[in-house]
Amino acid sequence: MRVLGIDPGLTRCGVGVVDVSPNRTAKLVDVVVLRSPTDAPIERRLARIADGLEAIFDEHRPQAVALERVFARSDVSTIMGTAQISGVAMLVAARRELPVALHTPSEVKAAITGYGRADKKQVGAMVARILGLESVPKPADAADALALAICHAWRTGGVAGAAIREAAVSGASGAAPSTDASGLTPAQRAWLAAERSAAVSGAARRLKE
Repeated sequence: MRVLGIDPGLTRCGVGVVDVSPNRTAKLVDVVVLRSPTDAPIERRLARIADGLEAIFDEHRPQAVALERVFARSDVSTIMGTAQISGVAMLVAARRELPVALHTPSEVKAAITGYGRADKKQVGAMVARILGLESVPKPADAADALALAICHAWRTGGVAGAAIREAAVSGASGAAPSTDASGLTPAQRAWLAAERSAAVSGAARRLKE
């Protein structure tokens, strides 16, 4: 499964492409950070990032696209740029009829490190380890994009999600647990916690609307 992960940003947009096999083995295909000059008009900046994404999509022909889900932050200008680039990326993917998935930072951290509150250094180190790299991809936008791609492949490739659901059902049915009373490993518990947190946050946002 070839996945293209995008860490959206107007000044720096991380893009990572990975091939992931059914046994969770991941291989780096390409990683790049697209940039746009801060002194250029917004429409030119968006076009520059879009051109870069178009070229990467055409060169690597991914089967799926993973984006970081945008959350409101105190810096309005930053969140606006992130949302705009997310829209551009979705459009580029839609024109190629590619599925797009949004993952929260907590989901990605839990999938990559087993801990939903891991810091960027920990995520970067695990990305390098998973891909067999000698050093952590830099800047952080590059590592984050690769983490998104790996997270998506593990989750939707019939590996991580299915394993977690199966373990949860086994634990609930009274089957012999493999690690603890719930039948889940620490990483699986972290993953479920991240998913539940995202679901609760989404419900809370809807109630406020």
